[in-house]
Amino acid sequence: MFQTYDSHSDPAAHGPRLAALRAELASRRLDGFIVPRADAHQGEYVAARDARLAWLTGFTGSAGFAIVTGDRAGVFVDGRYRVQVKAEIDAAHFIPVPWPEVRPSAWLAEALPQGGRVGYDPWLHTRREIREMEKGLAGSGVALIAVETNPIDAVWTDQPPAPAGAVRLWPDAVAGETAAEKRERIAAALRAAEQRAAVLTLPDSLSWLLNIRGTDVPKNPVVQGFAIIEDDARVAVFAEPAKFGPEVRAALGNAVTILPPEALTPALTNLGGPVRLDPATAPDQVFRLVESMGARIAEAPDPVILPKAAKNPAEVAGMRAAHLRDGAAVTELLCWLDRRAPRLEDEPLTEIGVARKLEELRMARGILDISFDTISATGPHGAICHYRVSADSDLRILPGQVLLVDSGGQYPDGTTDITRTLPMGDPDPAVRRPYTRVLQGMIALSRAQFPRGVAGCHLDALARAPLWMEGLDYDHGTGHGVGAGLSVHEGPVRISRVSDIPLEPGMILSNEPGYYREGAFGIRIENLLVVHPVESPDGRAMLGFETLTLAPIDRRLIDPALLSGDEVAWLDAYHARVRDQIGPLVDPEVRDWLNRATRPLAG
Repeated sequence: MFQTYDSHSDPAAHGPRLAALRAELASRRLDGFIVPRADAHQGEYVAARDARLAWLTGFTGSAGFAIVTGDRAGVFVDGRYRVQVKAEIDAAHFIPVPWPEVRPSAWLAEALPQGGRVGYDPWLHTRREIREMEKGLAGSGVALIAVETNPIDAVWTDQPPAPAGAVRLWPDAVAGETAAEKRERIAAALRAAEQRAAVLTLPDSLSWLLNIRGTDVPKNPVVQGFAIIEDDARVAVFAEPAKFGPEVRAALGNAVTILPPEALTPALTNLGGPVRLDPATAPDQVFRLVESMGARIAEAPDPVILPKAAKNPAEVAGMRAAHLRDGAAVTELLCWLDRRAPRLEDEPLTEIGVARKLEELRMARGILDISFDTISATGPHGAICHYRVSADSDLRILPGQVLLVDSGGQYPDGTTDITRTLPMGDPDPAVRRPYTRVLQGMIALSRAQFPRGVAGCHLDALARAPLWMEGLDYDHGTGHGVGAGLSVHEGPVRISRVSDIPLEPGMILSNEPGYYREGAFGIRIENLLVVHPVESPDGRAMLGFETLTLAPIDRRLIDPALLSGDEVAWLDAYHARVRDQIGPLVDPEVRDWLNRATRPLAG
């Protein structure tokens, strides 16, 4: 439970592991193998058993993959991880590859001769991924080969066991809808589309549908398993039966059957079509098994994914309540840090110390777990977008440095995610201008109003425009979806250049523009937003955002001369909300600090 700060794996181990994998590939007559970050459920976070990429390469980021051939081993990462990957992999054995600038198919076509055979585990790649790879390899003479068993598992001698955490019920009052009502809603959608069944492969879809939660994946309270929902609302769940106790089984009722994981393959080969499968999320192997007996496949998005993303009033209320308690804990941390800053020379404080203090404050507010490993990053570590502090990397916080803290919690009624950036002592003047531009982008998105039909790709530029004016940008999306008591990174909605899914009321997204100067500092300011209808003078169907996150935004790094009157008014109004709602939840000493930290910028 909560965060561990173990050192990264021994770099000396990765060379022998790579050699063992190459020997295994040679024994199978394979010239290469693709090692994804994902597990069979395509989750961003994986159980220890499924951390094959980290075991092989040392890279611990939440996105990326490796390709191993007889004489090359590339670790493919996007802009979020370009700094991190160089620090984690052994350059004697692995090379970083910029992705998506370099496509894996192009890299393979150049690395292998005609007739090359590249293996992949069909449980660990979606059908869409494999189609794209095959398209890219067309004409190269390099063939993709689906393997029956994963070669890494064959050489990983101390691979951890599969997770088997107990399943618990998610209260109907917090869910706002019973599992039976959800099952019928999804079944009705299948009937309307004339589909006999749908295969659910995402653990958060399964967990949302049945109002259950689990402990199979760290920080994400999901139940790992697959499910088949039929058009009569019956559901078969394929997961370790021992995880489901009598209370959970009784609540699920007779329409939900629990079967062991090995029952999935025969169930898929005996489905009558049309069977709904999502090529973007379902493993290639699920398609292969359904196709093996000739059943017709209806390719369409997971039928749960959009209903789950559009939270109902009860779910939104739970998220508001969670953010109140979380905002109190974060405010207490910010107050504590402000008081510690003048004593940093005499009373050392490290990144881990900050993360542990925040966990302690959240535990006092009823947290069940953190929602991801806290990013407590000082100075140059702040420029690593998804930095994870370890015993090896733990830096002492020095006076005058910028500290970035990105963190979140899993509460009994919701999930939080918040980032604050603050100076530890006198702020560096060089930070003020980019900090203010990041703040302006965050405010612009917070204030946005837009017609129905607008997607994240249309809104992303609002948060980037102030940075663009300075010739600056950041290499991550502006916002991700957030689950209600589920995964802190939830699909399918995002605020990014590539997200074309229209926003709908009840969707909850992060708003987190940033700026990162390698080797110096990082800036990110993040609040969570919920989409809601807004009035239009001409009756047009319009939407806007309500800010859920409530904690002070540091004023000391702001250059007020850059802000417009509307931006100042937004910040002052936001801080007034923070004072009014968080003030009563903290002790008088913290409340006095809060009143000072949120005083009007215009005053």
